Amino acid sequence: MATETAAAVKLARLHDIIGKMRSVIVAYSGGVDSTFIAAVAYDALGEDALAVTGVSPSVPESEVAEAKQLARQIGIRHELIDTREMDDPDYVKNAPDRCFHCKNELYGRLQAIARCRGAAFVIDGCNLDDTADFRPGRRAAAQHGVRSPLVEAGLTKAEIRELSRERGLPTWDKPAMACLSSRIPYGTPVTIENLSQVGAAEAHLRSLGVRRLRVRHHVLAAGDAVARIETDDAGMEIILPLRGQITEHLKSLGYLYVTLDLGGYRPGSLNEALKRREE
Repeated sequence: MATETAAAVKLARLHDIIGKMRSVIVAYSGGVDSTFIAAVAYDALGEDALAVTGVSPSVPESEVAEAKQLARQIGIRHELIDTREMDDPDYVKNAPDRCFHCKNELYGRLQAIARCRGAAFVIDGCNLDDTADFRPGRRAAAQHGVRSPLVEAGLTKAEIRELSRERGLPTWDKPAMACLSSRIPYGTPVTIENLSQVGAAEAHLRSLGVRRLRVRHHVLAAGDAVARIETDDAGMEIILPLRGQITEHLKSLGYLYVTLDLGGYRPGSLNEALKRREE
């Protein structure tokens, strides 16, 4: 009860923060956090809130379709824009600050829309837990003056999921999502081809009922690709009896080897290599 009361207090604070903004552009992906902030922005501001989704090769088509459907359910105005991070060599080379270049492109376009439409602020779905992780995109948010009301209100991921459930948002238990580029180890260039491979591999596994997963795309010295599947215990129970079929399908997508990571599902696992280098 204490946690629910604390979350309710923070929710009231969030409504107050957004209400005082008067009009906002929401950086909206259709994930847990951005869907929640879009819903609260609509509750607080109505037609003065606009959700905008960036579309690029690093975003699965299914996620764009789901974002559109969720926006309709919420009632918030919604637009799609094409982002061109793939035109940026600093993004394509995939250094550890890749996310900065992606968010720099997105937030630059959202701020341009805000200026054109007379919106007072651009806001995102960064939550309090995100501030403790390695997220170069936060630097881009700061440079473009993007506000993070969930952080300002002190809301954690667990509280956002609970409040989303109470609000009736179907994303309350949605697994964490990230752009497909996050499946490619730093230093391996991001290409349309490897993004397509990852997207098709994950779509196949989800069609089999696997919910929490990442297909990490590793390239061997000879240029051949390896699919390293991360999933939780429930996903492993689905995958193991079907491993022959799954292997055959992923090989048809261009993978030479298909592996199952016994370490399991862990978002941000590619940062483990960065941490090891720092030790």
